[in-house]
Order: sequence, then C-alpha cells, then structure tokens
Amino acid sequence: WGVTPPLVNPLGGDVTITDLPVALDQIRENVRRNVPGGATAARRRPRVRALAWGLDHGAFPRGYDVVLGADVVYEPRSFPALLATLRHLCGPRSVALLCCGMRRELGAARFFHELLPRHFRTDPLQPSLEQPRCPHGLQSEDF
Repeated sequence: WGVTPPLVNPLGGDVTITDLPVALDQIRENVRRNVPGGATAARRRPRVRALAWGLDHGAFPRGYDVVLGADVVYEPRSFPALLATLRHLCGPRSVALLCCGMRRELGAARFFHELLPRHFRTDPLQPSLEQPRCPHGLQSEDF
C-alpha cells in the first residue's frame, strides 16, 4: 500500500492493489482509513485482491494501462513467477514502473539488466537524492 494508490485513485484511476493473502486485511484497513467514504468515493475505492505471482495472475485481465511495483524484486527464486505475472498484466500499450533497492545480494541488477530486457523494453530512470532507489520503466516487447 504505499503512497501510490492514494495519489492515483482520486485522479479517477481504476486502482487494484495486490499482495499475498496474508497482507490483505491490513491493506483493506489502510484503504478504509485513507480513502474518503460516501457513494462517489465507494465507486473509486481501490480493489484489494490476492495475487501470488506465477500462480493466479490469470484471474486478472491483460493489458493494464499502468502497473506499479514497489519492492517487488527481493528473492531471486521468485523472478520467473514475477516475470510471468508482469508479462500477463502488461499489454502492448502498458507502462510499468518498478522500484526497489538495488541490493546485490538480492539479484536486483540481474533482474533489471538481464531478465527484464528479454521480454520488455526497459528504461532505467534516475533516482533522486531523496529516494535512492532504482526505478525502471518498461514496456512489453512481446507484442
């Protein structure tokens, strides 16, 4: 849950927040506390859904306009499942922004520089001094 859904949602974005089932109650509580109530707001309330990479991404539509991922690159064994999920969620016009700490022991550089470019056009974005992370923009090469 982070700052992105509260910023995108009021702008009229149709937001789906995903995580593993164990985190969903906390995310729903965060949505309840941070998204204003009322009938109009209820229509714009972010959906909260379980998503286990590589397993149930087929339950989601293809071709989201924007896919945002924060701290999703943390376990090299999960990289194939993460890639499969990104390939499903991203269509030919999708833009994805992934941001994470570039910790060598977590294999982030390998993920961004070797694995992602096999399936996506990637564009490293400049981190700021305030946010010393390595954001990457990507677009699908499969379409």
